[in-house]
Amino acid sequence: MKEKYKITKIIAVIEVLLIFIIFILFYLTREVKTSRVVYVPSGNTNYTIKTLQKNGLDINMADFFFIRLFGYPQAGWIDLKSTTMTKLDFLRKLTHSKAAIVKIIAIPGETNYFIYKQIGKKLKIKNFYCNIEEGFIKPDTYFLPIGMERKRVCQYLYDISLRWHRQISKKFLGVWNYPQYKTKLIIASLIQKEAANVKEMPYISAVINNRLQKHMKLQLDGALNYGKYSHTKITPSRLRHDNSRFNTYKYFGLPPEPVCIVSKEAIKAAFFPAKVKYLYFVKCGKTHRFAVTYKGHIKNIRRCSRK
Repeated sequence: MKEKYKITKIIAVIEVLLIFIIFILFYLTREVKTSRVVYVPSGNTNYTIKTLQKNGLDINMADFFFIRLFGYPQAGWIDLKSTTMTKLDFLRKLTHSKAAIVKIIAIPGETNYFIYKQIGKKLKIKNFYCNIEEGFIKPDTYFLPIGMERKRVCQYLYDISLRWHRQISKKFLGVWNYPQYKTKLIIASLIQKEAANVKEMPYISAVINNRLQKHMKLQLDGALNYGKYSHTKITPSRLRHDNSRFNTYKYFGLPPEPVCIVSKEAIKAAFFPAKVKYLYFVKCGKTHRFAVTYKGHIKNIRRCSRK
């Protein structure tokens, strides 16, 4: 009788184990749908699971054991190579996948149009576009994983740029006042397009501020290098036929938006123009000559023409 009871007990245990194994196999082989590229935060496994769960991924604390069987979750953007896989494959890839990284360079003076073209080409995203204002993207070198969705790329660029601009605004203005800061950003973009080097920036800024105060047209060629015209040579024909508000030969005041992304040096120059009375400047070799009067400006043009 005791032997029969023992056998029955063993069989019951085996059945429970079999049911548990079947459940685990079912759980690990069920289909999981996710983004191809996933951001995994740095931290311990518990924190990683909770963060991924908040971001809408099919993962929970019950997966802790399986993840630790494979190792530790990777940190950063990882490429899962697929958007549909089994739960087992998904958990394994969280610990083994690496992102295919591309380098995006956003240099001061460039426009969103060409930055977006660069991103779209390298990340293989057709007609890539972000709803980020011109001049707002932080000039920097970005490393982005192939397969990263447009929405995430845009949010990433925006978040980094916002932090950067807030720091600068608080340093120079004392507060984050975007309408006031944006005016300086527009001026900074004109400085960025016109200045031959950092040393010239406060002087270009002075010319812009002095002309605005005297209600003179800015007459800046660089203002017409907006958007897709970033690398287009400014010709007399362009000056006549461009009727946009960026044509400072036709309209008074500043353009409605920045004309390019800007360096911190250009922003600083916009806040702190040189204390000079210059109203004119002309390209002379690799730098510019500045003048207070139109007569002096003509003399500079003649001197530079002879050079």
